[in-house]
Amino acid sequence: MQENLMERKKTWNTIFIFLAIVTILSSLFHYAIVNLYPSRIYIGGLMWCPAIATIITLKLIKRPISSLNWNWGNWKYIRLSYFIPALYGLITYILIWVFGFGSLTNGEAITDWGKELGLIGIGTLNPTSIAIIAIILLGTIEVIRAAATTLGEEIGWRGFFIYELRKVLSFTGVSIFSGIIWATWHWPLIAYYGENVILELTTFYVVIVSMSFIMTYYTFKSKSLWPAVIFHAVSNVYIQKILPELTIKNEGAEHWLGENGIMFAIVTCVFGIYFWKKAIKEKL
Repeated sequence: MQENLMERKKTWNTIFIFLAIVTILSSLFHYAIVNLYPSRIYIGGLMWCPAIATIITLKLIKRPISSLNWNWGNWKYIRLSYFIPALYGLITYILIWVFGFGSLTNGEAITDWGKELGLIGIGTLNPTSIAIIAIILLGTIEVIRAAATTLGEEIGWRGFFIYELRKVLSFTGVSIFSGIIWATWHWPLIAYYGENVILELTTFYVVIVSMSFIMTYYTFKSKSLWPAVIFHAVSNVYIQKILPELTIKNEGAEHWLGENGIMFAIVTCVFGIYFWKKAIKEKL
């Protein structure tokens, strides 16, 4: 019993060290993003803070970096980690279009999107062709690019953090605790750049905790950090760069749209509950 209590205390100390280092490192980039300029350099640096904190923590506790789950794992979980966030993003925006919170985009908006992506001037592409090419490029090349930064987060959150939490908490506890920490890590940017801060923080916490249940499930099932990396990258690309471009905002319904929108929170919450029940049933 005494030995078990000592191990739990040691684990919580490790968790505290990791979170303290993450907080210190991240605060530097939060300050730069808020007070200087929200450039990709600062944002990329912020997203790599959990990975750097993990490496420092592992060095302090004399554990090798190779102890993280670097193996690729079963391709089944890689495929699902692409499909699930693309699916919940699509469902979110279908519901937005159906309920009239936004409208499916028109040809003119698609053409403008094509100009931004450098697709105009390639032959005589019509709006439909532009949209298809844009979705394919963003859904592949942009996901790979995004994975370079989500890797920094996931080495920390899913590669290290949730495995430490698993030593002292149940699957439900791991998912909720890590989700709250992950969401809180983002709050300075939402508080500074948000328009309706209370609503956006509320929906964001619901989204992140819900995603945490799904990503924790796939991480533990695959015994690999890569499904979480892919999942995170795909979710960001679809909900930030693909689906919003296919939608015209209807006045007065802005709070229903986007990654901090009410509809996304509702849909991800349903997915999160499904994976929570699935994990409990499988005694994960």
